[in-house]
Amino acid sequence: MKVKKSLTLALAGTMLFSGLLAGCGSNNNTNAAKETNNSAAAGNSAGNTSELKPYELKMYLIGGPQKDLDLVLKEVNKYTQEKINATLNITMFDWGDYDKKMQVITASGEPYDIAFTSSWTNDFRRNAANGTFLGLNDLLDKYGKETKEVLDPRFLEGTKIKGEIYGVPVNKELGQQWVWRFNKKYVDKYKMDISNIRTLDDLEPLLKTIKENEPADITPLAVPKGFKPFMPFDYVLGDELPIGVYMDSTDGKVVNILETPELATSLDTMRRLYTAGYLRPDVATLEGIDNIKTGKWFADREITQPYAEKGWSRSAGYEIVTSPMHEPYVYTQSAAGSMHAISVTSGDPERAMMFLNLLNTDKYLRNLLNYGIEGIHYKKISDNVIEDLPAMQDSYAMPGFTLGNMLLTYLHADDPADKWDAFKKFNDSSKEAPTFGFAFDPTPVKTEVAAINNVTKEFMPALYTGSVDPKTYLPKATKKFKEAGLDKVIAEVQKQLDEWNQTKK
Repeated sequence: MKVKKSLTLALAGTMLFSGLLAGCGSNNNTNAAKETNNSAAAGNSAGNTSELKPYELKMYLIGGPQKDLDLVLKEVNKYTQEKINATLNITMFDWGDYDKKMQVITASGEPYDIAFTSSWTNDFRRNAANGTFLGLNDLLDKYGKETKEVLDPRFLEGTKIKGEIYGVPVNKELGQQWVWRFNKKYVDKYKMDISNIRTLDDLEPLLKTIKENEPADITPLAVPKGFKPFMPFDYVLGDELPIGVYMDSTDGKVVNILETPELATSLDTMRRLYTAGYLRPDVATLEGIDNIKTGKWFADREITQPYAEKGWSRSAGYEIVTSPMHEPYVYTQSAAGSMHAISVTSGDPERAMMFLNLLNTDKYLRNLLNYGIEGIHYKKISDNVIEDLPAMQDSYAMPGFTLGNMLLTYLHADDPADKWDAFKKFNDSSKEAPTFGFAFDPTPVKTEVAAINNVTKEFMPALYTGSVDPKTYLPKATKKFKEAGLDKVIAEVQKQLDEWNQTKK
């Protein structure tokens, strides 16, 4: 499923802090040996590497260009040659370009071995359906046993398509939880209690305080056009489309969210907040917002993970605090939030899986690729704690959540010692959404899905941000959705969901 637009924007916001939260590695062979011996796998599934012919793995990753990538790859390749007699050739495409670039590569038939994929870019379900990615069940069983052992089983269960796995998920937060984020300067200034702020109604009095007492350039609720009020739905096709199941559903009934009282209430509230001046006037067309950089904001929303506040605060240079909107849930798209797939054009899929197994179980390799070379990009404070050096930000600041098992990475000095234990507890506490594991096949209604996507782009940014009066605008939107075939799509979703639920029983 293509990820929700709000989730896409949220992930874009967390990309920096995810990298900052993750750890890094060492280029010292003695340290490498020690860390490998302590890691879960150390390439055990590769077997006798002396019998393997040399091979170069071509890998595509998402993220901004890194000046020191070639320097780091020299160290990576020394290690991977020893382990699996393979070298790594990485090409990175920037965040906004990655999906389009990968579509061009796929269409051209260009050979490559591994690519970053997810529910929000280089969509793994689309690629699996089109025959772009290899099915990985057998490869994982033979060359990735250690990786399977370290993953919460729900990562793999949530990303299966008709029983087949098409991507190796990154071991990170599995559940999804939205939080309100606050600029602590204003929380302290007005002695606000944010501990029980859950809904827009809870938030409203705090926004009023900021609006009435702070300069006009301080935005009370600083969000871009991708903002959407949190509502208790499991969005079956991503929350760009108004099709979902109630989170507490026991019968699996698919509903038209446009016709629910929850949406009507949320839109009325957003309209009230907008007309009160709590959001930017141009919010419905605002592609992004630089509130974190400028500090001229009070509240926004984001997807969290354990101790996320520390990463956000470190990145911003000032303190950010949060309050959760809801308990964490495991959605199909959250399980597929970060993965690596093997291309059908790979010249050596077995070696590609050997590498992914190392990446997810070998501590030295995982940290080296993530944070570069000890003494150049970081320094160690202790065995498992590091401090960034200037070259990390200037020349090698990789997005950590895209690179493999995050639970192997080192901590920063201000990270809690139990950080990765907290991730495990967070994942364990995350409840499965009603349609977790369900993969909708849009083929029977692909024309209608495309049409309602267009209606979403036309109407929903203005509605969700309160920029228009929902009493007049929502009926117009509903009419357009129905004309585009929304009811037909809902009927097809219900049909497939019922069949899927029967197979589960």
